[in-house]
Amino acid sequence: MKESIKLTFLAGAFMLAAGYAGAQQPDFSKVEIKTTDLGNRTYMLEGQGGNITVAAGDDGVIMIDGQFAPLHDKIKAAIAAVSKEPIRYLINTHFHGDHTGGNAGFAKDGAVVTAHVNVGKRLAAGTTNGLTGAKTPPVEDKSALPTKTYTKELVLKVKGRTAVLKHINNAHTDGDTYVWFADANVLSTGDIVTLGTRYPNIDVANGGNIKGMIAGTDTYIKLVNDETKIVPGHGPLIDKAGLIAYRAMLETARSRVAKLITEGKSVEDAVAAKPLTDIQTKIGANDKQSADFVTLIYRSIKG
Repeated sequence: MKESIKLTFLAGAFMLAAGYAGAQQPDFSKVEIKTTDLGNRTYMLEGQGGNITVAAGDDGVIMIDGQFAPLHDKIKAAIAAVSKEPIRYLINTHFHGDHTGGNAGFAKDGAVVTAHVNVGKRLAAGTTNGLTGAKTPPVEDKSALPTKTYTKELVLKVKGRTAVLKHINNAHTDGDTYVWFADANVLSTGDIVTLGTRYPNIDVANGGNIKGMIAGTDTYIKLVNDETKIVPGHGPLIDKAGLIAYRAMLETARSRVAKLITEGKSVEDAVAAKPLTDIQTKIGANDKQSADFVTLIYRSIKG
């Protein structure tokens, strides 16, 4: 990938990862990978970008999301510390660069990049950020494109481990995948669930919709139990109670913006009304993040 294109791709991807609020490209040399043992040879890796889930089998590893390309060696080393087996599959939960940036590197190592069919389409065509207008160009290195795709459901296996992949329609994007490891009682949600001092991103320019975000979270709530370890797209590990609280936040935000739309408010008026002040305070977000989230919900509802 030419350097200028690579930097544009990384900057655009990080803007998405950081909640679309004045993000700067990080110093990847300072990023450390934190590994959390989830039980039954399953792990959560945190670095820079989307959370990674790793399931180690007897003859291979299933990996979910790959963060940014410059972190390839650090991520690979973190996985090697918990399993000496090769990475057989790299699953993308959606197309954003903070989850797919590692595709080419791990594909060249021998991993089969796997995703919903729309992920490949988005990566191949390039995308536009619906809020900022920032352009992410098509991937230049074709090895970054998924070579194994699906539309509704897919089961992947390595010896001793099984991953069930399912698609949620038009939620965070139009190509979302969640991954369920029944043997470990671990759910990897992708960015349909995003936590921390930020709101989730609803990528309305690329198929995202608040209705799908809520429906996807409902699917997760029905799937898990009180002992399930839930790996969100961003933020700390949570349980079912945390998932229910997150769903309540989504519904509250949607309802408040929908009420403003019913009252005939423009998107500018809706932002000015600051309907999410209490939520902003609770999660520690800033005014720009709240304004962006109101805008995305508004556009999502209005179509």
